[in-house]
Amino acid sequence: MTTPHPFTPTSAEMRARARTDLRMGLPVVIEGALVFAIETLQNDRFDALRKMDQPVEIAVTDWRAATLKAHAYDVGTARFGLPADATLDWVHSVADPATDLRHPMKGPFKSLRGGNTDIHRAGIALAKSAQLLPAVIVVAGPHVTLGLTQVGTDIPERATFAEVVHARLPLEASQAGRLHIFRPDDGGTEHYAIEIGSPDRSQPVLSRLHSACFTGDVLGSLKCDCGPQLRAALEAMGQEGNGVLLYLNQEGRGIGLANKMRAYALQNMGFDTVEANHRLGFEDDERDLALGADLLRKLGFTSTRLMTNNPAKVARMNDHGVEVVERVPLKVGETPENAHYLAVKAAKSGHLL
Repeated sequence: MTTPHPFTPTSAEMRARARTDLRMGLPVVIEGALVFAIETLQNDRFDALRKMDQPVEIAVTDWRAATLKAHAYDVGTARFGLPADATLDWVHSVADPATDLRHPMKGPFKSLRGGNTDIHRAGIALAKSAQLLPAVIVVAGPHVTLGLTQVGTDIPERATFAEVVHARLPLEASQAGRLHIFRPDDGGTEHYAIEIGSPDRSQPVLSRLHSACFTGDVLGSLKCDCGPQLRAALEAMGQEGNGVLLYLNQEGRGIGLANKMRAYALQNMGFDTVEANHRLGFEDDERDLALGADLLRKLGFTSTRLMTNNPAKVARMNDHGVEVVERVPLKVGETPENAHYLAVKAAKSGHLL
């Protein structure tokens, strides 16, 4: 076997390139097929792909297919051919539910079945990881690649994290604050750990997994309880004299801020938070909750008293090598504006509120 040149990009590095390309509107090549993210597809490239001789297929998640009244014959995915008279606006409307209520009849769709769907599923997964709407166009190969990024259909292993730096950071909650920066090896987003005091690594540490919420943490949004939870957790750690708050950059339950705002727009139309995610094509929760265990282990902890109302976080920590010896409830921040949102989290996502 020939040893790759040290300058040759690894598969993880190629996927990082592919995420950026899709966000910029460029297609990527997956196992010889051209794959476009529908959200960023532009007129000139749409016109060019319409002129190609190969079959053009649209792939969406089964959740989005349910809204479109299209059959999902493949696990997690629905495929259908691009109609001869389809416009780019119509294609965008297939991916984005913004106009669903005004123009609900986008079909009928002739769903495809049979054949290999690895490329379609890989394309949707790549679009999700780029925080784009999970809908893609696939044009079967072979093609002239024209220098496009090429990736496979293999499911990447979970990223591993290395601490880049840490430094003392006095906080309102505690003068004895320290901020740790962790960077993944797959070109993804950095995550942070705020350490209060000097917790004993041999004892269960008071901790919280806090997913980034720009609207709640920074702007003081009344639509969620994230900001109050962040501040209450840090205050509790300051009062106790030690603790670790893991600030995970997984905005909007992992779908990104733009898609979170799309979900908010749907909520303004009358859908609840879970229904909105599904209409966009996402799962209830797209976060990697095991990240918390990864980072706590990196900091030297093997057990925790976890501040959370979410049983799924407890399960993921236990499953990934950090024992949760106590679940510490964190019930703050309910407002008239978020009461329904919290009730839905309790009823549909199992939160203990």
